[in-house]
Amino acid sequence: MATPHRPAIRSQTGVADERTALSRHRTGTRSNQRKRGLIRRVGIVFPAAVIAVIAVIGVAVGAEVFAPGSGAFSAADALEAVPGSHTMALLEAERQQLITMTAAARTLTVVAQPKLASPAQAAAANPGTSSGTGTGSGTGTGSGTGGGGIVYVASTPPDPHTAQSIAYNMMASFGFSPTTYFGCLLHLWNRESGWVYDAENASGAYGIPQALPGSKMASAGPDWQTNPATQIRWGLGYIKAIYGNPCSAWAFEEANGYY
Repeated sequence: MATPHRPAIRSQTGVADERTALSRHRTGTRSNQRKRGLIRRVGIVFPAAVIAVIAVIGVAVGAEVFAPGSGAFSAADALEAVPGSHTMALLEAERQQLITMTAAARTLTVVAQPKLASPAQAAAANPGTSSGTGTGSGTGTGSGTGGGGIVYVASTPPDPHTAQSIAYNMMASFGFSPTTYFGCLLHLWNRESGWVYDAENASGAYGIPQALPGSKMASAGPDWQTNPATQIRWGLGYIKAIYGNPCSAWAFEEANGYY
């Protein structure tokens, strides 16, 4: 009778060897994967770190070399770096001009003081008046007596943009020399109104020249109540028609208290 075929039974030792080989294969595969991942990471991180270190060193060195006031980058070096530059030439020319102007300003000296004409000189300069004598204080105002007992008052030109300045510039159009007659006009209307355009007296006199009544000044312009120039124009015309010139009007004011 034939013996039935039985499959070969592997020994336990063979099975164990196969398991060990399979485990080693898996372990080796994982190890190789970790090594390859590490190599990839190192290959990316290391160059980046090197570049960062180089950049930091470059910034530190640049800050030290080009720091303000350092000898490595002075103004002279900057100028030498652009030889023949048109802009640099202009800047240098302006610098030299400033140096010259500063030196010139330090050498300026006052060689003379402005002088005012004395009242006697003012009277002599006025056509039609005889010579007279008088004294001035030298402070911008003074008085003197000319022919006919007329008192002339010396004065400096007034500040611009004032009612006095309007009168000073308008006097020549009425035939009055401002250098001769403005001092008298200044005193006259200082006393009458203080050069206030809306000054009003209990008697009804109004404005800078104290016209009585104030409506008389309408002949010089419809804005006679508010415009100093209109009031001054009327007042100079009145003075010329009644007294001839502001100094004659001032002399009358001094003697009578009105004009």
